[in-house]
Formats: sequence, structure tokens, C-alpha cells
Amino acid sequence: MASSAPATALRTISSSSPKLHNTRSPFSSSLSPPKSSLSFTKVLSPALISTPKLQITSNPSSKTYITCRSQASPSESEKPIKVHELRVYEINERDRSSPAYLRLSQKEVNSLGDLVPFSNKLYTGCLQKRIGITAGICILIQNKAEKKGDRYEAIYSFYFGDYGHLSVQGSYMTYEDTYLAVTGGSGIFEGAYGQVKLQQLIFPFKLFYTFYLKGIKEDLPEELLGVHVEPSPSVEPSPAAKACEAHAVIQSFTD
Repeated sequence: MASSAPATALRTISSSSPKLHNTRSPFSSSLSPPKSSLSFTKVLSPALISTPKLQITSNPSSKTYITCRSQASPSESEKPIKVHELRVYEINERDRSSPAYLRLSQKEVNSLGDLVPFSNKLYTGCLQKRIGITAGICILIQNKAEKKGDRYEAIYSFYFGDYGHLSVQGSYMTYEDTYLAVTGGSGIFEGAYGQVKLQQLIFPFKLFYTFYLKGIKEDLPEELLGVHVEPSPSVEPSPAAKACEAHAVIQSFTD
């Protein structure tokens, strides 16, 4: 009897050991896994213009699709850019040895490559004040015999004493009006851009310019403005401005 006790104990332990049961329903294998989707809205700072929505969707094939949809709120309308108009006369009074014609083409007729450096006097549009000078160079591009004139590529500046200067570049045609680009400036003209209309009155002695300036922070000073004299070949600066009298010039005008 004593020898049978261990065998009985072993049978008791074996019979009492836990069994693992498969709790999965026999029908679960026939059901497709449920689709899941996750959708959320990303909230951004109010300072940002748009608030995008991001949607992530997963499917049984383990592929993930991301859709980004922008919900941009209308931005504030930009303020219109102010255009400052400035009118000046450029007059060659034949006392500055200007212009100098450098016939680099070595041809008798004006030809491509000829250079024309120049410097002339500047007056306000009302012709009551001397304000400075122009200084630059023209490169001859094409002679227009049928129009009795030339086409130049011009690069030059307008100097306004202590107020600063404006630089321009573009086509200068001696036989018709043209527009040049304003490429920059200094002083009160810092940051200036836009265009200038060139009207040839008498080549190469009288020209009239109308600047359309953008990018200038402050209004132009009154002494550079005033009611302009309508351009014509007969215009002349006032005697006081021509004589550079103290009341008829701007401060530290460029000469």
C-alpha cells in the first residue's frame, strides 16, 4: 500500500493542472476586421493665416492615407502702394562740355558701341529752383536713320543735394518718349523703385521727366514739387534759379 501512494499523488497533480482554452469564437474567422478611422483637427496659433485639417485613415490592408485640407482664412487686404510723382527738367546750358561723344565704332555714322557720357543741370518742374545735376553714360545700340535719331541704353543718376539721388536705367530714344526703370536711390529716396517717363524736348538740350516712385517711406519735400510747367521746347528756368541765387536753390545742391 505504501508503494502505490506516489503514483496516486502524481495522478492527482496531473489531473489538477490547468488547461488552456481557445476563447475565440468559431465564427470569428469569417468576419472581416472592423475598419477604424481617426480624424482630428490641428489647431494652430491665431496668428497663422490657415488652419489645416489632417485626416488619417487606416484599412485592413495596413495602408495609411493622409489627407491635408487647408481652410485658409482670408488674409487682410494689402494696403495700396502709394505712388509719389516727381517732375524735373534736365537742361544742357552748354557750359559743362556735355555731352562728350566717343566714337568707338570708328564709323562716320553713329553706330553700335559709341559712348556718350554726359552731365546736365536739374531744375524743379516749376523751373523756380536749381536742384542738382544728372550724370551718366549712354551706349548707342541702334541708329534709326528713318527716324533721324538713335536708340541708347542709358545708365545715369539724378542728384538732389542733401536729399540724395535716384538711379535709372533703360532705353533712351532721341526721337520719341520712353520709360526707364528706377533702380534705386539714397537719402530720402532710399528703397525707391518704379519708373520714369522721359520726354525729349530738344535733343540733347532739354528733357522733361515724370517719376512714378514707390517704396519711399515719407512724402517728398514741398520744395521739390510745386505746380510744374507744361513741357515744351521753349521752357526756361527762372533767372534766379539759373543764377543759383540763395532762395532759388535747394540746400547743398549738387553742381
